[in-house]
Amino acid sequence: MLHLQAPTGDDWLAQVDSNLEEVLIDHAHCEKKAAGTALNLIFHYVEDLELCREMTEIVNEELEHFQLVIELLQRRGIRFRRLKPSQYGSRLHALIRKNEPERAVDRLLVAGLIEARSCERFQALAGHVQDQELSEFYRSLFESEARHHATYTRLAKHFAPAEVVEARLAELYDAEAAIMAHREPNPRMHS
Repeated sequence: MLHLQAPTGDDWLAQVDSNLEEVLIDHAHCEKKAAGTALNLIFHYVEDLELCREMTEIVNEELEHFQLVIELLQRRGIRFRRLKPSQYGSRLHALIRKNEPERAVDRLLVAGLIEARSCERFQALAGHVQDQELSEFYRSLFESEARHHATYTRLAKHFAPAEVVEARLAELYDAEAAIMAHREPNPRMHS
């Protein structure tokens, strides 16, 4: 379903093991950014009522996830703070074409790719971490991230024919794999 070209490897799980606190903090930032992305799509494509309805649901769900991660940090005595983000999102966003309707297609597909990678990472974390609370937490997030990925991909087809969207998605999957091949030194959800 996710069709990611570069699965998460043991090297990323080792990064998580070496600094779980930073990964948890980064996760909170990722949820906040995901809500912002969906909200921005509402502002830019207000004429598309289905998109607005779906994005409203995603905004609410991402903010709920943000709150859950913040509460998790508080229970563990971890201070939420700014972190240097990974370059993953900015590198993907650099691939977004400038003219409409290609811009809309790319914005939605890039958002969907980020959700797919998050989904894949949550599944990896659920199976890897020894902490039962964290394992269950990440398992609980998997389904919503997969649903968000599917929603973004489906909505991209409002702006271009299905075969055009699928071809562009294949290109972006390849680009995302190339981005993931360059492991970043800081442990992040998308490093």
